[in-house]
Amino acid sequence: MVNTPTDIGSLIAAINNCQDEESMINPLTNAQWEILAPYLAPTNLAASQVLFQQGSQERTLFFVESGSLSVHFEDEQQRIRLAIVGPGSIVGEGAFFSHRPRNATVQAVSATRLWGLPNIRFTELCNRQPTVAVALAMAAGSVLAKRLGNRKRRVATT
Repeated sequence: MVNTPTDIGSLIAAINNCQDEESMINPLTNAQWEILAPYLAPTNLAASQVLFQQGSQERTLFFVESGSLSVHFEDEQQRIRLAIVGPGSIVGEGAFFSHRPRNATVQAVSATRLWGLPNIRFTELCNRQPTVAVALAMAAGSVLAKRLGNRKRRVATT
């Protein structure tokens, strides 16, 4: 476990322990996590609190440390749950890579702790630490590819 100024050790442990079929494989060494840590911002959500709304333009990529999130699509008729995302996984990968609006709404099912990587901070990371940025982008891209390859959860890319 890494002890960093932003204390992301629990996040790293969650990623390493995640058994979800769509989980992100930890691509970084402890030293690389220490480099990445200052680029991440912690977010705490209470149960039922919305992280982001379908259609929003915001493009932050979020790493889930603890708790769980509901991903759902809203249309005029009803709200359709697409997925539950738990510790060690990510949300926001669709808009992060596509530069398009969010495809779904993400809401906390329980108290949740996340770490956000805003697009502007990722750009800074690319310029200052390209090896770390590429490794992280490839890992997040693999989650996106897994979700797109799963017909039932394809629309759950956010």
